[in-house]
Amino acid sequence: MKPIKEKRERSLGTKLFLKADRCNSPKCVMVRRPYRPGPHGQKRKRAGSDYSKQLQEKQRIRFMYGLTNRQMVTLFKGKEKEKIMSTLEHRLDRVVFLIGIAMSPRIARQLISHGHITVNGRKVTIPSFHVKVGDVVSVRSESRKLKLFEDLGQHLKKHTPPSWLKITSVEDAKGQCVKEFSSRETQFPFDINLVGEFFAR
Repeated sequence: MKPIKEKRERSLGTKLFLKADRCNSPKCVMVRRPYRPGPHGQKRKRAGSDYSKQLQEKQRIRFMYGLTNRQMVTLFKGKEKEKIMSTLEHRLDRVVFLIGIAMSPRIARQLISHGHITVNGRKVTIPSFHVKVGDVVSVRSESRKLKLFEDLGQHLKKHTPPSWLKITSVEDAKGQCVKEFSSRETQFPFDINLVGEFFAR
């Protein structure tokens, strides 16, 4: 049976970086099999309706950020595009991934839920926790000696986070939010305007 995460990426037709560094390698499923899963996946498919396109974009965001449908409804209720993207990108699990502490958003959520991550020195176990400008995110000191983090230092030395985040200490696996996220500096594998239209129906 093919991994569910890879099937999701193939069905949505884009990389969602659900499988850590594999998504940046030639082994990425979207490089090896860039077509929909199933026996008829390689056949040309007719253009879908406006609704199906909106639904597909919604699913891309949902799986990329690990959101539930209820969270999606709350997120898009009466908010502007920039505010929505800022809320998503400032989630703790997203920040842990972007700083380079975790190899994927899914792994970041696991690290947080298991109590390995701190914000300003205090343990936080909620992946949706909002990281503010000035907040310092790091691996809990008691967790750094675990085998899980033994190669993290080497990874952080090679990793470049987005401009609104900064690695402040490779040895302590520590990073900081230095300014507000701006969608003008980033390209995403989804069209948030279509998702807004989906929830405005």
